[in-house]
Amino acid sequence: MAKRVYQVWKGRNIFIFKGRLIFGPDAKSLLITILLIVVPIVVFCTNVASNLVHRFPLHNEGYAIFAAAILFTIYVLVLLFLTSARDPGIVPRNSHPPDEEICYDSSASVEVSGAVRQTPTPRLPRTKEVFVNGFTVKVKYCETCMLYRPPRCSHCSVCDNCVERFDHHCPWVGQCIGLRNYRYFFLFVSSSALLCIFIFAMSALNIKFLMEDFGTLWKAIKESPASLILIIYCFIFLWFVGGLTCFHLYLISRNQTTYENFRYGAVNRHNVYNQGWIKNFLEVFCSKTPPSRNNFRAYVQEEAPMRLPREVKINDSEGDRRTKIQDNLEIDNDLMKISERRNEAEGGGN
Repeated sequence: MAKRVYQVWKGRNIFIFKGRLIFGPDAKSLLITILLIVVPIVVFCTNVASNLVHRFPLHNEGYAIFAAAILFTIYVLVLLFLTSARDPGIVPRNSHPPDEEICYDSSASVEVSGAVRQTPTPRLPRTKEVFVNGFTVKVKYCETCMLYRPPRCSHCSVCDNCVERFDHHCPWVGQCIGLRNYRYFFLFVSSSALLCIFIFAMSALNIKFLMEDFGTLWKAIKESPASLILIIYCFIFLWFVGGLTCFHLYLISRNQTTYENFRYGAVNRHNVYNQGWIKNFLEVFCSKTPPSRNNFRAYVQEEAPMRLPREVKINDSEGDRRTKIQDNLEIDNDLMKISERRNEAEGGGN
């Protein structure tokens, strides 16, 4: 019976609904993230918002606060889902090294039947150069995926996939952040910061109303300890999501990823992707999300065997050689036959 792509996927991803949704291997952390969002909102609605409803009996401000908290929370959860449950920009793996990039080294030797013979050996360059915006950029060969990574692509050690425009792997959403979900990730983080500000402000407003009723701050806190807890909780988390929002605003303005920032430093004079902050923001928020390169529900097609499976040597920039050996029964048999015929000819000559 033919299998689907998600059933034979070599990465560490988790698929549900028969390949319709894809998560990272640490998708269980999503439950913690959801609880960190939902539990405070439940406390807010049952303790703070319900009290604010009675503070505006003649108008609908109290009900608007209640509805805004619920709708805003749903919006944040939808953004979380769009970030974590979709393909972040995974580059499909190759089943064999790219033939068009292989060059041959005639100085290499191979041992056959105890005899060392000179034979051309295929070698794969460790890097190659491509042009981006008129500049030359080096891209590396990924030994796991057996392909030359596209520009700004990196291999995630957590998911074991090459991801386009790799930003980072976020354990809070249980997914890589890349080309296809970075926009939703930023909106999720920034919206979470706004939600913290909203809950903080409404809880402080509730404390203010209670102080007017009971006279002192201590009595107001005793009347509604949930308000104080929410104020402290939102203040702490606002430093995290607010700081993350500011950091990514800075990255977007420079058209730089988190991975590039930590690897090359904040000041990168050779950032060939920077088009000016206006175009950089338009690229992130107004460009069309590219379609996925993978059809996880497609049936796996059996590939024809390679004609020349071979030994492939990879040269890196330091001159070190890494060898990937693939069996080549046909070539070995041919070389053994040639060796046997030569031995017979030499024996007959003697």
